[in-house]
Amino acid sequence: MKHMRLTIAIVILIAAVGRSNVVRAAGITNTAPAITVASYYFGQYHPNDPRNLKEHGGSWSEWELVKAAKPRFPGHQQPKVPLWGYQDESDPQVMAQKIAAAADHGIDAFIFDWYHYNDGPFLQRPIDNGFLKATNNARLKFAFMWANHDWVKNLFPYRKGDPQTVLHPGSVTPENFEKICDHVIKDYFQHPSYWKIDGKPYFSFYDLNKLLENFGSVESARAALDRFRAKTKAAGLPGLHLNAVIWNQPILPGEKVPQDAAKVVRELGFDSVTSYVWFHHVPLPQQATDYNEVRDAYFTYWDKAATRFDAPYFPNVSMGWDPSPRCDQSDTLDNSGYPFTHIMVNNTPDNFRIALKMTKQRLLAQPDSAGPRILNINCWNEWTEGSYLEPDTVNGMKYLEAVQEVFGNTASKTASKEPYTASAQFQQN
Repeated sequence: MKHMRLTIAIVILIAAVGRSNVVRAAGITNTAPAITVASYYFGQYHPNDPRNLKEHGGSWSEWELVKAAKPRFPGHQQPKVPLWGYQDESDPQVMAQKIAAAADHGIDAFIFDWYHYNDGPFLQRPIDNGFLKATNNARLKFAFMWANHDWVKNLFPYRKGDPQTVLHPGSVTPENFEKICDHVIKDYFQHPSYWKIDGKPYFSFYDLNKLLENFGSVESARAALDRFRAKTKAAGLPGLHLNAVIWNQPILPGEKVPQDAAKVVRELGFDSVTSYVWFHHVPLPQQATDYNEVRDAYFTYWDKAATRFDAPYFPNVSMGWDPSPRCDQSDTLDNSGYPFTHIMVNNTPDNFRIALKMTKQRLLAQPDSAGPRILNINCWNEWTEGSYLEPDTVNGMKYLEAVQEVFGNTASKTASKEPYTASAQFQQN
């Protein structure tokens, strides 16, 4: 019996040492600070959205612009062809494939670009019909960035010189703001997969100017955000984590001179700030600007943002930038204003991986007092802006594999056996 107990103890010890070696080989230690990896998600890749049906007719989606894109100069890599096909993201099976691929490759959360105007929602079907009805949505968190910018009528595609007519204004009335807050608390914050920081739902605003425009002053906007927090607590949650996307200098209602963004963020009481895409902070001097140059310039911005704002700054890693598919393909591609902009090149999977690794090193080096270690990626599927993690026919899964290599899988995201093959596609010739 003594020999048996000794043998069992040795086996257990060997197994423990083996597990320890595996953990070390994976670059994971029990003492390593946790890093949360989120990815923005833009949901206009599905047919039959009510507003798009009215505006474009048929079963239009932004896949049409992806298909129509052409190379605009020597070496320009267009069109991009999705490896999984031109899928309907509002199909729960299609979304389940995306969830599995994201979770298996180190993504913790989708931050959906979420639209809601005075007259109701827009592009909500990938969330309500897709993500929330996917059978595996427990594997990935989700949250919202209220994309409260004006929606321009003739951007898909835009012909140079045409007036950019606003179809859906981004600002809402104070009364509708209250109703929208009630809606997200009741219908989304309570979902077990909604992303929370310290138990508090994460909710982000894209356009501070439009937020201020809703109420006419900083004081009134702050009061509305405070009510949003109070309602969230009244619903049984410990609070609300409000995030501000910074990409311009806010202009207060009735004024023309831009205000200091850090001051406005502080007065509105935001819990954190972040960025949507490197392009918002870094000019692209050449028609084809090198990815690594943009990365380095963005890191300089990050250094400034980390000390400029009182709230924690969550960094961004952009996969690329090329909005030429949103341009009329017969117009000359120049730098005359979005979507006619210079683009990023050399954004290879290897260079993307290096950017992720550099970001990870910087996050691990920051003190705990700097706030939670969180980064967001642009983007899961901004195909018509040239920034996407989803596989294409040139690079396959390599961008997702770069995320996995740098950040690995967590215990809650055990690798699935779900195939990443095309399914539930809708093809339009």
